[in-house]
Amino acid sequence: YQRRVHGRDLQPKPPMPALELDEYIDTLRGGGKLEEEQVRLLCEKAKEVLLKEENVHHVACPVTVCGDVHGQFYDLKELFRIGGDVPDTNYLFMGDYVDRGYFSVETVSLLVALKVRYPHRIAILRGNHESRQITQVYGFYDECLRKYASPAVWMYFTDLFDYLPLTGVVENQIFCLHGGLSPAIETLDNIRSMDRVQEVPHEGPMCDLLWSDPDDRPGWNLSPRGAGYNFGPDVAEKFNHRNGLSLVARAHQLVMEGYNWSHERNVVTIFSAPNYCYRCGNQAAIMELDDMLNYTFLQFEPAPRPPGFHKFPRCPDYFL
Repeated sequence: YQRRVHGRDLQPKPPMPALELDEYIDTLRGGGKLEEEQVRLLCEKAKEVLLKEENVHHVACPVTVCGDVHGQFYDLKELFRIGGDVPDTNYLFMGDYVDRGYFSVETVSLLVALKVRYPHRIAILRGNHESRQITQVYGFYDECLRKYASPAVWMYFTDLFDYLPLTGVVENQIFCLHGGLSPAIETLDNIRSMDRVQEVPHEGPMCDLLWSDPDDRPGWNLSPRGAGYNFGPDVAEKFNHRNGLSLVARAHQLVMEGYNWSHERNVVTIFSAPNYCYRCGNQAAIMELDDMLNYTFLQFEPAPRPPGFHKFPRCPDYFL
């Protein structure tokens, strides 16, 4: 087959050998990083994999749903230690793999390599930090320059980010996304019809899905983030009812216990970066869904820090 995206032809290439991908994954799990050319090849193959997925990516249960990880690579390894490794456990990650933490390169490299190696065992959605503009401010761009002495790796990954699905739905019941709802979106079909292969816009429905937050106030309100909206309990209840959903699972906000119910349990926030920015003192959590969509939250603390950790540059300040 052949797909044409924004004037560019993406023709299928021979699949990456599993042995080669396993070597990539072993290197990354051991704390190493890929060579620049390996990143390029990996991202090209990942684009082909992601192009086959819809804007509302269907996910089967059982699956473990995860929130922000923000470049905290050793805490991602702790997440896999607690939740189980891929491919033994199925995962759905809801975005924000990069920025803030000191190991965004290793974190996003591992998740993308796992996606290419086990495309039906792990789903990776787009977060508001999977964008060119945000990553130039909050750490990923600078980290790529520091580790590769070139912006090429940053360009490979940020080009790839345009292909990430915007949302997922587990068994047509649990709607998963990074941020929240949009006044321009009433049904999942509205999302399915969107053109996602682009930089995250400053406004509009695609922006809202990655930036919005739940709020106790009813209706739609302006967001203090400067992008997206704050949406009320009435909005979430109406959206779930109209689309036959039981729950909206989302990430995007620091919650001190790692997860937080809101909107009369129509919405749950999941945050998977413990001690966020290495100073917030929060727990992290993941949500396990079994074959019957029963949920269990697993909370965890930060992993031990590697030697020399204190020598890394401090995370830039940003509203949480």
